[in-house]
Amino acid sequence: MAKKPDSNSRIADNKKAAYNYFIEERYEAGLVLQGWEVKALREGKAQLTDGYVVIREGELYLIGCQINPLKTASTHVSPEAARTKKLLLHKEEIKRLIGKVEQKGYTLVPLNLHWKDGRAKCDIALAKGKAEHDKRDTIKDREGKREVERALKSRSR
Repeated sequence: MAKKPDSNSRIADNKKAAYNYFIEERYEAGLVLQGWEVKALREGKAQLTDGYVVIREGELYLIGCQINPLKTASTHVSPEAARTKKLLLHKEEIKRLIGKVEQKGYTLVPLNLHWKDGRAKCDIALAKGKAEHDKRDTIKDREGKREVERALKSRSR
């Protein structure tokens, strides 16, 4: 039997999201999952890197999120690793997001998958795409922080 996940533990992160987008607002959405997907998530078999969120008929869907099936848990079903998953949010939040996404430049991006009170949740962000020079600035800032940390670490020795 699989171990029970921590009440608020991370399953997978989308590390490219902060690099490729300016994150404006964050939302926590529930996921509609099948049984084999929940078991695979408990084992950490998920990847969000290529995932994105689309709006269809007033509902949000997560596309491109890979949940790799366990060999033992999916013997009687034919699992599809990149299945489209429905996201659950309040109607008011969905309407607000639809209004924002219709504005120029905004998109919805999955940030991470995590457990909350025994349920799988997905943090999504309302984001604007970064231009190439913005991405270079992000890299420059990150490297600058690393150098400062190295200098402080070598000084404390």
